[in-house]
Amino acid sequence: MMFTVAIDGPAAAGKGTISKAVAAHYGFAHLDTGLLYRAVGAKVLAGADALVAAQTLQPSDLDNADLRTHDVAQAASQVAVNADVREALVTFQRDFARRDGGAVLDGRDIGTVICPDAAAKLYVTASAVCRAARRHKELQDRGDDISADQVLADVITRDKRDAERATAPMVAADDAIVIDTSDMTIAQAVAAAVAYIDTQRT
Repeated sequence: MMFTVAIDGPAAAGKGTISKAVAAHYGFAHLDTGLLYRAVGAKVLAGADALVAAQTLQPSDLDNADLRTHDVAQAASQVAVNADVREALVTFQRDFARRDGGAVLDGRDIGTVICPDAAAKLYVTASAVCRAARRHKELQDRGDDISADQVLADVITRDKRDAERATAPMVAADDAIVIDTSDMTIAQAVAAAVAYIDTQRT
């Protein structure tokens, strides 16, 4: 049985948390496609060429413990505007989406570019201020020394870069349901996602 769930949205909106919960709920495989770009970004920070890094990416590269750092996140956003890098990673993502048993993919262009025929599409968002506060706490908990104002500025800059890039800009698919998590608990957001996906599985 093949059933693909595409979950898109900006940084720190909660799409990763929702995606993992949805995958666990249905017993589907889960892929955080942002990790692909973070892995490429990490390689670039280490001196690699972005395209070569994307073309030679291995599943084991996604296990790098440093992929969640602030610097890697910024590098990932920068390499993501490279059309050749994005194309190199498309096959990896589409193969994952077609696996038997169901798959949940979260990113920024899953419902629009990677899996336009996904059975269920969601766009998870929240206000920039709310997302920056979440990301700042996350970074502080990891020991990153960065101000709340800087995180907010970075979130706004990243949103602009992701939304305005020429290739695969971040935008909700026309047939995606939008879930704004600004004032939602995790449980409420997951429940909303599951309720919608259930309607597409009947």
